[in-house]
Parts: sequence; C-alpha cells; structure tokens
Amino acid sequence: MNVLASKSQLRASFLRWALFLVPLVLLVGFAAGQLGGPDTAWFAGLKKPAIFPPPITFAIVWTVLFVLIGCALALVASAWGAAGRGLALAVFAVQFLVTQSWTAVFFGMQDMGSALYVIIGAGVLLLIALPLVWRVRRVAALLLLPYLGWVCFAGALNYAFIQANPDGGAAGATGAQTRVQL
Repeated sequence: MNVLASKSQLRASFLRWALFLVPLVLLVGFAAGQLGGPDTAWFAGLKKPAIFPPPITFAIVWTVLFVLIGCALALVASAWGAAGRGLALAVFAVQFLVTQSWTAVFFGMQDMGSALYVIIGAGVLLLIALPLVWRVRRVAALLLLPYLGWVCFAGALNYAFIQANPDGGAAGATGAQTRVQL
C-alpha cells in the first residue's frame, strides 16, 4: 500500500488548517484596515475615478477573498511532504503582508504614488507565488485567481486615483486628522 494518509485524514488535516488560517487571514486583513481607511477628510476630499465602486463593495470582496485565501493556504499547508510546500507558503505570506501594507501607505500615509508601487510589488509577488502554490495544490492556486484579479483592479484603481488627483489630494488642505508614518 502506497498511501501515506487516508482521504479522511487528509480532510481532517485540511479542516484543522482552515480553522486556523481562515481566521488568521481575516485578522491580518482587519489589522491592516486599522492602519488607515477611507474615513478620513483626505480621502473624502479626493476626486473619485469612474471605476471607483460603491464603498460597501470593498468590505464584501475582501471578506470573500480572505476566506478563499485562508482555504487556499489550508490546502497547501495540509499537503504534508509535498515538494515546495514551505517555499509556497513563505512566498505567499510575504506577498500577503505586502498587499496588506498598501492600506497603511495609501490611507495612513496618504501617499498614492508609493501605494501604487506597493500594489505593483504585491502583484509581482503574487505572480511568483501562484506557480509555487500550483505545484503543491492546483485547486489552491485556482482559489487565488480572484485575489489576483482584485489586486490588479486595486492597482488600476490606485492609478486612476493618481490621474484624478494629480496634486495628491492636498492632504494638508483638507484637514486630515489621521496620518500613519512607517
């Protein structure tokens, strides 16, 4: 018999990892949101580009994406003995933290230009992480494709904000109360 674990053991391993990673991903996302958000005078004073969706969209999309990300990571983490498992998890973790830092740069530091570089870097890291995840669990990589789409949209939206607000939103002129310096 060449089976390392039964299907029920693999399912149980996935569930344990999912019960840990889905809340962890949600917690990291929530913590990142505390470093800055759209509820500032600076953001309210920005001209919104045409592709800016209704604000509730962000909460809904990020919640769904965080659950998908947590499940994808659980699939990879539960693949004990798979070649490249550790590397896939490590590269994805770095990428995820870079993506989450975008909030602090865009909203907290009120720096749209630097935020664009952060989201481009996050996208490049995600493109590096996806093939690594694919080699471990193809389904996990497929679960991450909506996340890739959203990161690309975030980059386009960030760029559109820069185009609509070439002065950077005049942070000092609008009386912004919150500014985070990293």
